Amino acid sequence: MRGLSGKTAVVTGASRGIGLGVARRLVEEGARVVVTARKDEALQAAVAELGGPEHALGIAGAADDEAHREEVVAAAVATYGSLDLLVNNTGINPVYGPLMGLDLAAARKITEVNVVAALGWVQAAHRAWLGEHGGAVVNVASVAGLRPAPGIDLYGASKAMLVRLTESLAVELGPTVRVNAVAPAVVKTRFATALYEGREEEVAAAYPLRRLGTPEDVAATVAFLLSEESSWTTGQTVVLDGGVTLTGGV
Repeated sequence: MRGLSGKTAVVTGASRGIGLGVARRLVEEGARVVVTARKDEALQAAVAELGGPEHALGIAGAADDEAHREEVVAAAVATYGSLDLLVNNTGINPVYGPLMGLDLAAARKITEVNVVAALGWVQAAHRAWLGEHGGAVVNVASVAGLRPAPGIDLYGASKAMLVRLTESLAVELGPTVRVNAVAPAVVKTRFATALYEGREEEVAAAYPLRRLGTPEDVAATVAFLLSEESSWTTGQTVVLDGGVTLTGGV
């Protein structure tokens, strides 16, 4: 895609799943990637899969750790000479159940990682490079942020905040930085296993396209939103759901 070759991207939560799929697609398009995750062993395996130091650098740490964010963006510029693209993919959902029984400490942690940290990554990238040179950001939200999602509603609320944050950042950072989001339905990753394991065919039957999503499905749209092919697109949330929200599902 136009405008990705030679660019440098930071992709958070990229040792597996959607994040690794995005990093892989960006490398295929000619970008260099700096990937983050909590577990260094898995992260370094991902770096090897992505082609090693020429194409990828892995730095382990927590997305909601300010020092980690500063280390990553500084390393991107020092190693590859720029930081043009940012993908906020890290997200957590450690609890399942009704809101009335939700542990408020868990609610705070979900909000801190899924929303506040995402803003922190944009701030750090903006200070390091985007503010002076421009670029593009994509936030990974969820269809759970677009309508009630019983059992994961606090996670959904955090993703609704991320969608709203995306819109606000697009206004504030334009015209030199574009900010968009994607909102996937169920994607076949370890993160979402509980939503389909042992009943994938049953779950997929609710989707007009009769299948669940893959990391590659999400990666293709993220790459488009980061590229010059979408140069007149900002503040948008692209729903990637196989049509399931058309039927009232999440």
